[in-house]
Parts: sequence; structure tokens; C-alpha cells
Amino acid sequence: MGTYTIIEVNDDITKKEFLELPVRLYRNEKNWVRPLDFEINNIFNPKENKMFQHGECCRWIMTNDSNETIGRVAAFIDHKSKDLNDQPTGGMGFFECIENKEAAFALFDHCKKWLKERNIEAMDGPVNFGERHQWWGLQVEGEHRPVYNMPYHKSYYKEFFEEYGFQVYFKQFTYKTIFSPDSLSDIIKWKADRLAKNPDYRVEHFSKSKTQRFIKDFVHIYNEAWVKEIPGIEGITEHQTQTLFDDLKPIIHEKLMWFAYYKDQPIGFFIMIQDLNEYLQHINGKITFYGKLRFLYYKYFQRNKNAIGLIFGVVPEFQKRGIEAAMIYEFSKSGLDNKFPFRTLEMNWIGDFNPRMSHLMKHIGAKVYKTHHTYRKLFDEKKEFKRSEIIQ
Repeated sequence: MGTYTIIEVNDDITKKEFLELPVRLYRNEKNWVRPLDFEINNIFNPKENKMFQHGECCRWIMTNDSNETIGRVAAFIDHKSKDLNDQPTGGMGFFECIENKEAAFALFDHCKKWLKERNIEAMDGPVNFGERHQWWGLQVEGEHRPVYNMPYHKSYYKEFFEEYGFQVYFKQFTYKTIFSPDSLSDIIKWKADRLAKNPDYRVEHFSKSKTQRFIKDFVHIYNEAWVKEIPGIEGITEHQTQTLFDDLKPIIHEKLMWFAYYKDQPIGFFIMIQDLNEYLQHINGKITFYGKLRFLYYKYFQRNKNAIGLIFGVVPEFQKRGIEAAMIYEFSKSGLDNKFPFRTLEMNWIGDFNPRMSHLMKHIGAKVYKTHHTYRKLFDEKKEFKRSEIIQ
């Protein structure tokens, strides 16, 4: 039995170790892509992460007898969503560890202790102290490179989580398909054609010259389609969306963002982005001058061929009318354009609690490419464990 020391991350040395441990762990993993250092740091920066307005978090590294960093983890509480479950629930994430179950369990125990001291009775993990589409879930199937801002994990982590008592709360599937109308089922084409014949409906792609209008439309659809449908999802403002679009501006491709309308009322969107990991795998997590040069080189001379389905939403009253089919059909036609650089699409983050979206994936010719697990650990094991509710 070794001796381990768990140290709170609160200075430049421990912050650096928190970032550098995965670099050492994944040194020989060809599929791992180092995240951008500043993006990981921003998650734990109250000035950058709005979750601190109604939440709290702490992170730690673990060292061995030789003062080598062998593990890391973080724990968090969102006070706005913690009581949406049968028991107050917090989260843990950014877990990395050498192949040592004792060390892993010590890290889990530390998160559990921190959460229990704050009257939390369960923890989800590995999750993010922020949006669900980033750093959420444990990759358990699919030996492929992760898409931008999604995790890739050691295979032995699954055993650590499950032996500790974490149970699968829900599964997240990543589907992959190609950009082509030929990959779509006949029913998708039929629904899209039916909607196209109705003059009250229209589908159009994003235009940079009309950014402000699309921002307003995005906010309306997001707050109607996501916030009202899924517990724990926060509303978004025009200011927040403006910031998001400003951040995405360098990588926005107009034909990767589609909107649907009924009598000029925004009712649906399908937002895709370039998979930045095709570039970031070359710059080692740092936007230095040299890193920027490498990024620009690969951006302009090694064209990105993979896009990520970032978010898909239809206002509830317009669901089951073929809106999804119409947007999918229009963007799929982009694959017929030789000037369109993207050839494959990864639909990230399709929860097993959303069978409607899984069904749709089959109709666009997409197959499961990767699987992540979001686990939940009840501190009182006598309580009944319940999986995430199915969206009807």
C-alpha cells in the first residue's frame, strides 16, 4: 500500500501539474488530443465561468511518495440544479489517474467527502462544471479521436468507476455519417419534400451578413426547445449568444448552421461546427505564436474534413412535423458541392434518454461511433437508484 497526498490546486505549480498529468498519461495514445490549456483553466476561473454565480467547485492533484503527480480530480455543486433529483446531487470530473485502483478510490472518496460536507447525497461523473456538451461522460467504447471539447479516457477508468459503485445514469452516443442525400432514408426525403411544398415553412442556412437576426432566432429556439424540455438546462441571453458567436466566428461555415421558420417565426435550428481537434492535435494545448502559425497552416493547407453536430432543437409545438427532416435534407445537399470541404459529420451527445433522436440518426444513415457513460453514485446505497427519465 502506497502513501498518497491529495493537494488542492491553488497556485501556479499545482495548476501546471493539473494540466500536465494527462500529457504524461496519454503520451503513447495516438487518439488523445491535448485540450487547450486556457480552456481548462477557464472552467475553474470565477471570472470566466458563469457557473460560479450559483455554484462552487474545488480541484485537487494526488502525489506519491516521490512527489510525482499520479492523479487529479475536481468536484462541483450547481445550487440551481442540485435539487432537481430525488436527492441533492453534485458532480465530479476531470478525473485522471495512473492504473492503480487504490489511488483512484482515494480520489473518489475525496470528492465524496467534499460534497457530503455540503449536504450533497449523490455525485454524477465524470461531468463538467459547465455546459453538458463539453467534457461530459466517460468514453467507454470507440477507439477514435475525440471531437473538440469532449473527453477521451483510459480503458481502465470504466472498471474504477463501476467497482467504486458508480452506476450508469445515462449513455451518450456519438453517431457518424457522411454529407450526402444518398445516405438519408426515403422517409426523411418524403418529410422534407412535403414541408418544402408548404409555403408557410422555410429552411435557410446562416449568413454572416445577418448575424444579429440569427442570434435572436437562436435564443428564442434554444429557450423554447431546450430549457423548457430538459431539467437543469439554463436559459441563454442574446448577450451570451453574441459572445458564443464571436468565439466561433473564426471557424463558422455558413452551411453548417441551419434554421427553420414557420411564417417567419423561428422554430428550429441545427448547429454544426468544424472539428477543431483536427487542428489542435498539432499545437500541444498552447496558443503561442508558434502554435498559432501551426494552427493556421493546418487550417488553410490541410482542410478540415469532419464537422460536429453541436446542438439540434425544435420548438415543442412544431416537433413531429418533419422540421428535423427538412433541415437535415438541406444540409445534406451540401455534400454534392465540390467546394464544400466537409465530408463526414459526427453527431455528438445523443443521450439514450432521447430515443426520438436515436431513431432520427438511423434515418440519416448514421451509426454509433463512440459511447460515453455518465455515472451516478448514491452515497446512501440503500436508496433506490433511478436512471435518467426518458424524453417522450
